[in-house]
Amino acid sequence: MRATFELPGPVDLVRTIGPLLGPSKSVGRVTAGEAWRASRTPAGPSTLRLVIRAGAVDAEAWGAGAEWAVSHVPTLLGFEDDPSAFEPDKPLLRDLHLHALGMRFGATHSVFEVLVPTILGQKVTTKESHRGYRRLVEAHGRRAPGPGDLRLPPSPEVLSELPYFEYHPLGIERKRADIIRGVAARSGRLEEIVTMPRDEAVRRLMAFDGIGPWTTAFVMAAALGDADAVPVGDYHLPNMVAWALAGEARADDTRMLELLEPYRGHRGRVIRLLKQAGIHAPKYGPRSTVRGFENS
Repeated sequence: MRATFELPGPVDLVRTIGPLLGPSKSVGRVTAGEAWRASRTPAGPSTLRLVIRAGAVDAEAWGAGAEWAVSHVPTLLGFEDDPSAFEPDKPLLRDLHLHALGMRFGATHSVFEVLVPTILGQKVTTKESHRGYRRLVEAHGRRAPGPGDLRLPPSPEVLSELPYFEYHPLGIERKRADIIRGVAARSGRLEEIVTMPRDEAVRRLMAFDGIGPWTTAFVMAAALGDADAVPVGDYHLPNMVAWALAGEARADDTRMLELLEPYRGHRGRVIRLLKQAGIHAPKYGPRSTVRGFENS
């Protein structure tokens, strides 16, 4: 299945699709001119290849879900997102935005595939969570269709029936394993949020055991393309935002939300710009291994 789409404006593949691919290069990879992504679409497994050229993107896909994958390329690349509507007042944000006009908020419309690596990021270091997801894909993800040498993310059916002792050797402790098994068993309810209004989708996600505001924000951003999603409960994020926007080395969630309020509608865009620019608050004190947490 092949198609070519005219671009609505600048599209930076790395900045746009990079945050949507997850931490395993076996599932997806991206360069400035090309991206590959394996996914379990509603129509079946697919491998998608995107190639950017002047003013257009060429899409080609393989597998039972090829037609679905190609038809959703505009959604994946954020054609409906309008970065030009973001007009920040601070010089730092203006400069970052001008140098990243091709960064769009795309949506995978694959909720479970976004949720699993996000759950693995709860209350552990980024390195630990990425390693756990890579091992999970290698152990339980099947080969993706077509070329590209990719693997599909493990299916909900496989993960819901996988006993805990199969998770443990992958570096996934019981609590996160149980959360994954729980959401996998009800994955159909998860995928329904793609068609829901934003607030209703958030409520549906938060109704699942072990899914709090931190995880919900990441899922809303990647699966639904929500450019306003803010991960509350992150250990490092408030400090990064406060340092960048107010020159304050330390902050809590309340202060972060206060500083982001003038950018409502684009708060997630502000966070992604700061992250992609590599901005960090000054470090001092003991190093923590906590990445994020949930109220559960």
